[in-house]
Amino acid sequence: MPITKRNVLRHELIGLNARVTNSSDPTLLGTYGTIVDETRDILTIEQAGRAKIVPKASSKFMFTRPSGEKVEVDGAKLVGQPEERVKKRR
Repeated sequence: MPITKRNVLRHELIGLNARVTNSSDPTLLGTYGTIVDETRDILTIEQAGRAKIVPKASSKFMFTRPSGEKVEVDGAKLVGQPEERVKKRR
């Protein structure tokens, strides 16, 4: 099933490009790169060869789908084990 705006929360995020559009930590604003790891509470975004750890609950993300379309997601909706999140119905 292809990633769409409606089902992005039910897909694997590793490999997608992401930008932090809002965060309680101002040093993370504008962080952009490829998601290389995901845990229950964080996304790890590789930016210019360096890994940045971004908490999900206090951030908003703009994901770029493989088609180039952008989707903004509130990080609080992403909190949880990735393998459990993809099974949830929204």
